[in-house]
Amino acid sequence: MGHTSLEVANTMPTPRVLKTHLPIQLMPPSFWEKDVKMVYIARNPKDCMVSYYYFYKMDQTLPDPETWDNFFSTFLKGSLAWGDWFDHVTGWWKARDEHKILYIFYEDMIEDSRRELCKVMRFLGKDFSEDVVKKILHHTSFKAMKANPMINFSVFSESIFDQSVSSFMRKGKQLEIIGQVRLTRPPKCRHPPSYCRDVRIPHMSMS
Repeated sequence: MGHTSLEVANTMPTPRVLKTHLPIQLMPPSFWEKDVKMVYIARNPKDCMVSYYYFYKMDQTLPDPETWDNFFSTFLKGSLAWGDWFDHVTGWWKARDEHKILYIFYEDMIEDSRRELCKVMRFLGKDFSEDVVKKILHHTSFKAMKANPMINFSVFSESIFDQSVSSFMRKGKQLEIIGQVRLTRPPKCRHPPSYCRDVRIPHMSMS
């Protein structure tokens, strides 16, 4: 029998690197008590919604998302796995000045991955050589991650992740087209209350 994520985490030497999708209110109290550093990545709701739709279709452990129209409404209601997207991103944003939280945006990572990597390095107090930086940029590029079985979940059974429906690592791009409808670009402003609440999205249908 395999080990649970918690069991694996408990055997890891410090400092540990852990990943979570939890909203801030569900984080264990020990995270705040130990004053750990956290890097939070937010993505535009429109692109996030499209990506999430295909993830729901691929993940056989989740309910069938049915039509795009149905999923669109469910997303806006916040009735999906891992909770309300809007509450999630704004919750972490509001806590960034009270705790050691580096809040970065997916769009900024696409725009200039080196710049965002340097932000993370400074936040973690790291000073890597140029050779190491280049290796990190390569291995964290979408192309490299899509081809890496340790990341793309290709080792999972189709009974869990059916990637014949949709690959786990799909496109990694912005402004994806759904049918013949292009989702409008979000405001350049990086302040989440306006960035995340940009829900003035016309009703869309799959063509």
